[in-house]
Amino acid sequence: MSLKKYLNKIKPHFEEGGKLHAFWSIYDGFESFLYVPNTTAKTGAHIHDAIDSKRIMSLVVIALMPALLFGMYNIGYQNYSAAGQLANASFWEMFCFGFLALLPKILVSYIVGLGIEFAWAQWKKEEIQEGYLVTGMLMPLIIPISCPLWMLALSIAFAVILCKEIFGGTGMNIFNIALSARAFLFFSYPSVMTGDTVWVANHSIFGLGNTLPDATTMATPLGELAQHTDIPYTINEMMIGLIPGSVGETSVIAIALGAILLLLTGIASWKTMFSVFAGGGIMAVLFQSLGMTPIEWYEHLILGGFCFGAVFMATDPVTSARTETGKYIYGALIGVMTVIIRVMNPGYPEGMMLSILFANMFAPLIDYCVVQHNINNRMKRLTADNK
Repeated sequence: MSLKKYLNKIKPHFEEGGKLHAFWSIYDGFESFLYVPNTTAKTGAHIHDAIDSKRIMSLVVIALMPALLFGMYNIGYQNYSAAGQLANASFWEMFCFGFLALLPKILVSYIVGLGIEFAWAQWKKEEIQEGYLVTGMLMPLIIPISCPLWMLALSIAFAVILCKEIFGGTGMNIFNIALSARAFLFFSYPSVMTGDTVWVANHSIFGLGNTLPDATTMATPLGELAQHTDIPYTINEMMIGLIPGSVGETSVIAIALGAILLLLTGIASWKTMFSVFAGGGIMAVLFQSLGMTPIEWYEHLILGGFCFGAVFMATDPVTSARTETGKYIYGALIGVMTVIIRVMNPGYPEGMMLSILFANMFAPLIDYCVVQHNINNRMKRLTADNK
């Protein structure tokens, strides 16, 4: 309550006529993030609910916590594994090493992204939008741990300014912001996003971890397939996530915990999520029956960024299809395209990022076709009734 009293005390300074009025959007952003606004609409017909978009974003961040925490542990696990020191390291040593390695990326993500959001809101004299609360957490989870901080900052600035604010801000962007930043990194600096040397943190931090040679290699399972070699990991390791990969994308179990929360709270669409896996599974079965993929069909669904993309990226309510039928089509398109890219293009073994960005582009068209189909059916029924 003391914090609330303090905010109320300084609020007049930020209101119209106050000496800090120019910074009202910053004050309003902090206050509405900490407390539910006590103002409601005065005119028109509205539905009032106990949850707002900031609370929804906060729940998504909570859903990301299992993947985040496991990713921190896996960073340390991969470092000690590459150094041959697993037997000499405790759980907390590996976790703390991963925490210290990932923390700067989280800080850079939020400082750069929110800094641009705040500056944009001040320039436009608008409220600070809450969409970056999730994007800021997603970005460190979908890149290799070795990605330089300056590259991360540059990609975030590109995505927030050119893929979000230019389109009108939160709720108006066409493409997923986090994936736009990752695509910028992938095509501008491919050497830090792909290959066998980017998946392990190779420097000790405050005495934790091991300093490894710069040439230390550690291929992801999909990278092993692209090189036409067998995957040296068991199904259990793939499910648990003790394998190389982007920070938050390796553990199926951790991602599943987040998916359960999103589905129980109704934030994510089960139709989109289900159809991504269904489309990917059907296409993987087809390729396996044709002898075009050396792994089992279900391994395509648990490797790489497939699960993470299906749960946290494809279900983005802003950039995905919004009609109920369209959600099935949209999700299936992502799943099918991901497996096609993986199998047909060995030079790009992942596929999920490009599939979601491609589907983002067609989501409005999918919704338009679904709506027009419904209108045409209604007109046919109306014509038949009038005869």
